[in-house]
Amino acid sequence: MNKVKALLENLKDVKVIDYSIDYSDYVAVDLSASNVELSKLNITDALAFENYIEEYLTKNNAKVAFGGYQEIRNLYKRSTVFNAENSDERNIHIGLDLWIKAGTSVLAALDGTIHSFQNNTALGDYGPTIILEHELEELKFYTLYGHLSLDSLKDKQIGSKIKKGEVIAALGSPPINGDYAPHLHFQIIIDIENKVGDYPGVCNIKDLEFYSENCPDPNLLLKII
Repeated sequence: MNKVKALLENLKDVKVIDYSIDYSDYVAVDLSASNVELSKLNITDALAFENYIEEYLTKNNAKVAFGGYQEIRNLYKRSTVFNAENSDERNIHIGLDLWIKAGTSVLAALDGTIHSFQNNTALGDYGPTIILEHELEELKFYTLYGHLSLDSLKDKQIGSKIKKGEVIAALGSPPINGDYAPHLHFQIIIDIENKVGDYPGVCNIKDLEFYSENCPDPNLLLKII
């Protein structure tokens, strides 16, 4: 296990959305290509997908649906962002998704600074995105927050200091958030590779070994389950 993963495992009391919602009110959700229920749903329709999530939360008496790390999904087939010509299909999700209503507050996972921010406007992309830089025990790494509201990027400044638990954004709604049902894409990145305001959140099978090391499971930090 690399040093950042070991560090993440030792950190406690971390949340990235609405601090008042207890982890006991979270429920895991399967959005993989093998989920038969999704085959009956028009997953390209953000409203239909939002209704699916709302019904799932109600059925499970929960407030947040979470999951998706290294999940193979069909959600990305509609977008050229993940299916560029003459390249391997990217369909393996390498962040953690937290599904809840638009407008929900997004919190900084840890103390840090604003590394970069950007509105990634392509269909199926992140939409408004913020990346924070962290340095703990002389280890540097990054956290990415995607599918935010457009207002979340207002008055942001690169290098600004951010405190753990500080509200840094709100969840966006479609089509601004990449045209998805409202949710937060939360990702940990060890090497940002000189990228600014963006970093791959979905990979292909050939690159999975690299991203498994560079983007460890966010639940190591959040400890939802």
